[in-house]
Amino acid sequence: MRIARWIVGFVAFVFFAAAHAQPYPTKPVKLIVPFPPGGSTDLVARSITPRLGELLGQQIVIEYKGGAAGSIGTAEVARAAPDGYTLLIVWDTHGVNHHLYNVQYDFFKSFDAITQLVHAPGILVAHPAFPASNFKDFITYLQANPGKVSVGMVGVGSSGNLAAVLLTQLTNTQVTYVNYKGGGPLTNDILGGHVDVVFGTYSLWEPHARSGKLKALAVLGKSRVAQYPDLPAANELVPGMESRTWFGLLGPAGLPKATLAKVHRETVSALNDPKVKEGLVNRGMEVVGSTPEDFAAFLKQESDAGGRLIRAAGIKVE
Repeated sequence: MRIARWIVGFVAFVFFAAAHAQPYPTKPVKLIVPFPPGGSTDLVARSITPRLGELLGQQIVIEYKGGAAGSIGTAEVARAAPDGYTLLIVWDTHGVNHHLYNVQYDFFKSFDAITQLVHAPGILVAHPAFPASNFKDFITYLQANPGKVSVGMVGVGSSGNLAAVLLTQLTNTQVTYVNYKGGGPLTNDILGGHVDVVFGTYSLWEPHARSGKLKALAVLGKSRVAQYPDLPAANELVPGMESRTWFGLLGPAGLPKATLAKVHRETVSALNDPKVKEGLVNRGMEVVGSTPEDFAAFLKQESDAGGRLIRAAGIKVE
């Protein structure tokens, strides 16, 4: 009987060890999007997850956890088990939220950087009824109507908010800010004429301009974009006026090295899949696919630069 029990115990141990030795992943992976559906972060997530799921051999399940410019969903991932089954897609607000909110995580210690996914120029769009139809007229209108132009933004400290702050500094003008929880709600309001203009992500807003639902006034990158050559860059008229946005992938701090390496490798492969890459490029994005080390260094640079601008401009969450 002792031998039989020993054999049963040994067999159970072998099966237990084999189950835990299976290569990651063995079940679906959850990807937290820390904003409501319909925004640019959601767009990037939905662009890469089908192919990434195929490469990992498991479904990628997107969950939306919006609030506080992305910091609520981000805090949830910081508390998650570092096993690779909960990941986080972030955009530019992640680099500055800890300067503005009482976030429930440590920006530098709570996450493992995996890769910067893409970056894209900003774009300035207006509701069709807005009086100005080009960037020059927009500046003239701002100067003649201090504080009367409403600017929709997704989070204090977001690239859209900072772009508007920069423009008002460079042109000595004033605007009124209207904050939204995500790009989806903001889209609904500017299409409905409840807000005048948006300094936003090219990939999200350019299709609405193409369709005539909005007016594109300027691209906010260093130069014009190939997909919209007739749209001038803002710095052609206002030197120094430049804004871009970025998106990246994080996991909870302490991911096993093999798991982090696999997620990184397959994410970069998904980004460079011809079909995925073409779709992103057609939306005005540039694929990055950086190393974890480079992305971690980039995040620190974003935090330092964003913090300086926030302090200099006196930006606060009201």
